[in-house]
Amino acid sequence: MGKCNIDHSRESVVAKLESQEEFLPKSLAEDLGQFLKREQPQETLNEVFHLLKKYDLASESEREERERKLKQFI
Repeated sequence: MGKCNIDHSRESVVAKLESQEEFLPKSLAEDLGQFLKREQPQETLNEVFHLLKKYDLASESEREERERKLKQFI
């Protein structure tokens, strides 16, 4: 995943989570929802957005790696 210069709002990260929720493990999706209710640094929002972006199209090994990184934030 390349670095993106766009700052993503909390609302856009929540929308991305909602669009990928059915593909994520249920507990991870719930934990991320709670995590995003709290104020987060811009860098964290950007990284979480990109971990969620196209999650549904990622290979199984890529999904596992993304899940591991997402859990580190929580």
